[in-house]
Amino acid sequence: METVEVLHMNKGVGETSYAMNSAVQNTIISAAKPATQKAIVQILCSSWPEKMGIADLGCSSGPNALRVISEIVDAVYATTRLLDRPAPELVVYLNDLFTNDFNNIFGSLPSFYKKQKQEKGSGFGSCFVSAVPGTFYGRLFPSKSLHFVHSSSSLHWLSQVPAGLEDRALNKGKIYISKSSPQCVLDAYSQQFQNDFSLFLASRSQEMVAGGRMVLSIMGRDSVDPTTDHSCYQWELLARSLMSMVSEGLLEEEMVDSFDAPYYAPCLEELKLEIEKEGSFTVDGHEAYEIDWDGGMELQSDSPHGTPLSSGERVARTVRAVVESMLESHFGCHVMDELFRRYAEIVEDHLSKTRTKYINLVISLVERC
Repeated sequence: METVEVLHMNKGVGETSYAMNSAVQNTIISAAKPATQKAIVQILCSSWPEKMGIADLGCSSGPNALRVISEIVDAVYATTRLLDRPAPELVVYLNDLFTNDFNNIFGSLPSFYKKQKQEKGSGFGSCFVSAVPGTFYGRLFPSKSLHFVHSSSSLHWLSQVPAGLEDRALNKGKIYISKSSPQCVLDAYSQQFQNDFSLFLASRSQEMVAGGRMVLSIMGRDSVDPTTDHSCYQWELLARSLMSMVSEGLLEEEMVDSFDAPYYAPCLEELKLEIEKEGSFTVDGHEAYEIDWDGGMELQSDSPHGTPLSSGERVARTVRAVVESMLESHFGCHVMDELFRRYAEIVEDHLSKTRTKYINLVISLVERC
């Protein structure tokens, strides 16, 4: 299964849409904001391009898509005022897979431009925003056209199910790495991530100018052990939800055994090792942040009384908005409501006993001159 064929965030603005359930991703963007601002300042202080190429890879849709670009434009504007220099012409590329809801983004562009002009007045220079659909595991842009690349909550998605796992049922009753997974499953996931991340780095190195910078935010882990709860327990609970449906005859067990999520949460050491091996970039800085599973946000339900959703329901909606397209293609759309109802209950029970966190890694890179 290739990710490009089955993965997209839930479209629209309904109750299970990504636009309405992306608080976790918004929190992750906030965590990386200082690194993004620092990178923009360093680019403009070391050179002053007349035209500045910027790419947001895995932009998705909804409010987060243009938030990142707004913050980058703010950083450029603040630096131009500080240094009393004319603003460079900004060429902004929004990238995601072909099935992304780009229409949602395009519909928000008029208000984006209006807000920028209102806030910055004559200091707001030319800014051209366009979409570039396709996988970032390969070339997307012309050579030496980018000064800054941003990616958030995207690089933990692999290009495909790890080679050797698809349809082999090696990870019975599970859909991702778990404490019961055989070593061959752990090795397959690690190798697939290494292959994909190396290709990502090599592709960007050809597209970036010398001294260009990247800020990457990725779901990861704080241990070299890939079975740690911080990196895989959300998948463990989703597998339990699926297996509870198997036990009641609502799903075939072979369907669960033959599904493996194209996802991998690396540790910082893995990232740094692959960056060093590929050789096109140097690490300028890195941080790790703990993120609540529900993003620390309180969402209202859709009932007339507006009762707040439970933590389990918030997490279930967040996860559903991201992975439903992928699960639906394998298990069918008819089981999704029941699956995520069960998932919400299981997550709620888990969170009542312990507050498991996501680990988000932010790493800043500089293209070697």
